[in-house]
Amino acid sequence: MSMIAVIKQRVRKAMLERNELEKSILKVALGDLETEASRSVDPMTNERCEKIIRKMVKSSNETISLTKDKAMAERCKAEIVILETLLPKTLTVDEIVAELESVKDNVVAAGNDGQAMGVAMKHLKVAEHAVEGKNVNAAIRAIRG
Repeated sequence: MSMIAVIKQRVRKAMLERNELEKSILKVALGDLETEASRSVDPMTNERCEKIIRKMVKSSNETISLTKDKAMAERCKAEIVILETLLPKTLTVDEIVAELESVKDNVVAAGNDGQAMGVAMKHLKVAEHAVEGKNVNAAIRAIRG
């Protein structure tokens, strides 16, 4: 099932449960996804949906750090919690280090951290793991010492 279909289903569920906060947050996410889909000739993939939702989470995190309004900060925290339920679970630094064990020699032998990051990301992408760049970077630093 596509991510857009999942969000539509969750919006309906939130409406039935009268969960106004979740409904409004999911509607905004759905609107952003549908706007992006209409701007592009390519079909909307789950990867593109995840990228847009991650951007929304990042935006909410930035708003929390910049706002002095406690109510706004609480709403942004609620947005983050709801939006993160739409994203696949990402690996932790320790899990990434364990996953990169098979290519550890290549990561260590890389000329610099950027090249090591390329080796690591290629391996993790082939293995179809969802990872955050900052966690991969921390794992590379741990492996390279």
